[in-house]
Amino acid sequence: MLEDLHSSAAVCERVFRSALVSSGAPWLPDADVLVRGPEELPEDALRAAEALGIPESEAYEQVSAVWGKVDTEARAQIGSAGELALVNLIAETIEARVEHVAAYSDGFGYDIAVHAQRHPLHIEAKSTVRRGRVTFYLSRHEYETMRRDPAWQLVAVQLTRDLAIAAVASVAAEWISAQVPQDRGAFGRWEACQLDVSPDVLVPGIPRLAPLLNTGTAGLLLPGAQKG
Repeated sequence: MLEDLHSSAAVCERVFRSALVSSGAPWLPDADVLVRGPEELPEDALRAAEALGIPESEAYEQVSAVWGKVDTEARAQIGSAGELALVNLIAETIEARVEHVAAYSDGFGYDIAVHAQRHPLHIEAKSTVRRGRVTFYLSRHEYETMRRDPAWQLVAVQLTRDLAIAAVASVAAEWISAQVPQDRGAFGRWEACQLDVSPDVLVPGIPRLAPLLNTGTAGLLLPGAQKG
């Protein structure tokens, strides 16, 4: 609260947001699913809003804003950790050069390049620490890259709370194409979308790496090798 003494937000709103951020509320990371309107605000948030004289509608707006900030920061940290862990895992188990292209540019439309003459692969990694829910954001650039690049592959990386890889799974481009929004007018264009992947869509491991794997070192990269 003291970082910006010149904020135009009301004091009660600033106190409410600060309380949410520091509360450690278990529902906050999943607020986008659990709290979809003022009527779904958790009891602790309602009590705090009432004590501060904030109407439920405004409290819901504050919860949405706080969740967005927390989620963005968490996704950046988890995403980077997942990419690095996947790069190291692949480099240890295949006979090809592995390049973390996202480390120096986000313009490729994917994060990891596997440079193999017969079996090149361009991996877009989406990481999560949540169990039972695989949700990720796909940019228009990533989608368009997928459409024109046959080597493109989306890979979901399940991390532990300590940011170690617990499981790896692939998502088919055909499924992604069937889920993304459609541009319906000449003056509108989607630039990013959220996709919720059901467990039956996930293919364990990265089967497309199979021809490159060193004998006996498949680890998490092939079906049947997941920790769960």
